[in-house]
Amino acid sequence: MLRRDNPVSATDPLLSHATLEHLLALAFQAGEGILTAQREGLRISRKADASMVTHADEEADALIVAELKRLAPDVPVVSEEGAALPEETLKHGRFWLVDPLDGTNGYIRGGSEYTVNIALIEDQRPVMGVIVIPATGEGFGGLVGDGAWKQQGEEMRPIRVRPAPAEGWTVLLSHRGAHDRARALLARYPLARLKPASSSLKFCRIAEGVADCYPRLGPTMEWDTAAGHAILNAAGGEVYALPSGEPFRYGRVGFQNGNFIAVGGVTLDAARLPRIRE
Repeated sequence: MLRRDNPVSATDPLLSHATLEHLLALAFQAGEGILTAQREGLRISRKADASMVTHADEEADALIVAELKRLAPDVPVVSEEGAALPEETLKHGRFWLVDPLDGTNGYIRGGSEYTVNIALIEDQRPVMGVIVIPATGEGFGGLVGDGAWKQQGEEMRPIRVRPAPAEGWTVLLSHRGAHDRARALLARYPLARLKPASSSLKFCRIAEGVADCYPRLGPTMEWDTAAGHAILNAAGGEVYALPSGEPFRYGRVGFQNGNFIAVGGVTLDAARLPRIRE
């Protein structure tokens, strides 16, 4: 069997339900500004790497980073829109990873599957995370070792990954072009359907038990995955590095992810791992 990380003990004051609820409220607040900007018209520019960014990304980033620094002044913040130097961050056992608007390209096109992501990393593992989907009003939060929740309006309910369905897995993919690679990767497993989904929403759908697996064979950044990883871990799932099969880690120089596979209640056993490693 693949090895799962042990749960993190939530004994630190920062690792609490109060903090988790505060982060959800912060992400919802950022999401309101993002929705308003989409309705009123976006100012779009390009970053140094030629990717697009809007004033909504930048304003959400400023709001979130300022509040995290107020909440925990000694904890570094690494954000897509203003990442700290890796050398500074990697000296700390704990740091925040923030993507103020995950799915900017779809957001610019008027889509709805974009998210606000905030995660806390401790010793290279995500220990707490929140994701808000502004367009649907959904919020997800997870505290590893304590549980995961979904918030919609005033209701907050616990969520949990589902056991492997008898009819086969629902596999979420970043784009339709990934279908063939996913089928080859998971050829020895029972697949019911492959479904494209955007942004970190994929982690949330597995965590709430409506999908089972998300393989990613291609580049991502740590702020793209950390919040969803924390929520999925808290809900009983795991994210494994490929090809090693080890639990996925954070705090790399450059904050660039390698290939990975996120799973809910399904099992990837050692006998089938060599196929996944190809």
